[in-house]
Amino acid sequence: MPMDGLTFNEQEIQALFGHEAAENESTERLQQYYFKNNAYKQVVADLPLRLLVGHKGIGKSALFQVAMAEEQEAEKLTVLIRPDDIAGFGGNTSDFLAAIRDWKTGIIELIARKVFSTTMAIEGDGWRRDLGRRGGKLVDFLVHTFQNNLAGNLPPAHKAIVDRFLKKQVVYVYIDDLDRGWQGRPQDISRLSALLNAVRDISTENNGIYFRISMRSDVYFLVRTSDESTDKIEGSVIWHSWTNHEIFVLWVKRIESFFGNKTDDNALKSLPQHKLADYLSRIIEPRFEGKGHWQDAPMYKVFMSLVRRRPRDLVKLCTLAARHSSIRNGNKITTRDLENSFEEYSQGRLQDTINEFRSELPDIERLLMNMKPNRKERTAKKGYVYSTDELLRKIQNIMEQGVFRRSNNSQASPKDLAAFMYKINFLTARKDSGRYIERKYFEENRYLSSAFADFGFDWEIHPAYRWALQPDDVASIFDQLEISSDET
Repeated sequence: MPMDGLTFNEQEIQALFGHEAAENESTERLQQYYFKNNAYKQVVADLPLRLLVGHKGIGKSALFQVAMAEEQEAEKLTVLIRPDDIAGFGGNTSDFLAAIRDWKTGIIELIARKVFSTTMAIEGDGWRRDLGRRGGKLVDFLVHTFQNNLAGNLPPAHKAIVDRFLKKQVVYVYIDDLDRGWQGRPQDISRLSALLNAVRDISTENNGIYFRISMRSDVYFLVRTSDESTDKIEGSVIWHSWTNHEIFVLWVKRIESFFGNKTDDNALKSLPQHKLADYLSRIIEPRFEGKGHWQDAPMYKVFMSLVRRRPRDLVKLCTLAARHSSIRNGNKITTRDLENSFEEYSQGRLQDTINEFRSELPDIERLLMNMKPNRKERTAKKGYVYSTDELLRKIQNIMEQGVFRRSNNSQASPKDLAAFMYKINFLTARKDSGRYIERKYFEENRYLSSAFADFGFDWEIHPAYRWALQPDDVASIFDQLEISSDET
């Protein structure tokens, strides 16, 4: 905790707001501020398979890191598998059944090796033959191996893990970061589909192996829609999502833990947002002093209006604003600091979206960049807001420059493209509610739906993208932006 006020140097910014990527955060720091929402509780349930699906930056790796840490503290036997560990598995995508068998053998042996590396040293390669003689029954094999090797002197921590395993006979296996190197090619899709089938088989054939797998939503979409056999795992899918209120609580926890204060999750969650805003007073000025619809709005509302319900967005926006505060030797984030951050923040979010979903719609950049308002739309009262008919007409005009094809080469219709932009949170549904705006995001349990539903809302390009789409007329952006109303 700083003794002489904030300076917003790089070390302080990182300690205050955290890393953009959870894997770069120390586990101890992450546990101090992590907020456990419903997705966390669903993932850590003792069930054979949990598949955590969510957008990039939603916090999948953070959830896994906290869950693993807590299970290790409880002396549970946990294993983490990353892409480098399985780089050579399931490579024969031309024979799907052979690929599944390859995955099953490789994963079972990999889990065994990782278990031994964290418990006891096993010499030689004979354990593989013993595992094979037991038909790949991994839990039975581990029980037998431990029972026959406990005569050796194990460190107390390792012995506690082994003793607990022998009592409960459960292994928790985490497979994270599967989207690393993902290109959406047919062989990539087939390989991951074989992995999911193999994991389902292993968890069915081995009581006591609990798999937790994370996957980006666009990756899951392509795998799920390309292989009908994956319908058997649909009941194991957990959609990772946040409300803005939960992100606000997470924000407060980060700040309070930085200053050395303990907080209670339930107590914070029960507070209305204008009360949560009191916790921000040490680092952010209270009101937005700029122009347009945001003038004199609470600063927290401005921040939350720009966040796409992803914790990483808030980290990025706070970090950029704090750096601008540091440049002028400030000790609080002001309106000017935030305004100076908008363009870089917006460009980054647009590029992130293009990178994330290019494998699903290869020409996504042309679609999104051409969604910027034309001269007539810019002079309208709501240049980034469309009725359903207006939205479809705009997309049709863009398509006159060339059709859009999905990754499977099928042609997308205007309604398909509207549904796609809603699904990736480029578009939000909106309805006027007095001074503030009610915004709705795509419900993730409808992620696989290709139908474009018109349920009485208008459609709005999310505020996070507007400075990237309209860098030549920033002033008009403030005249058209309106504050979200998801206050609790």
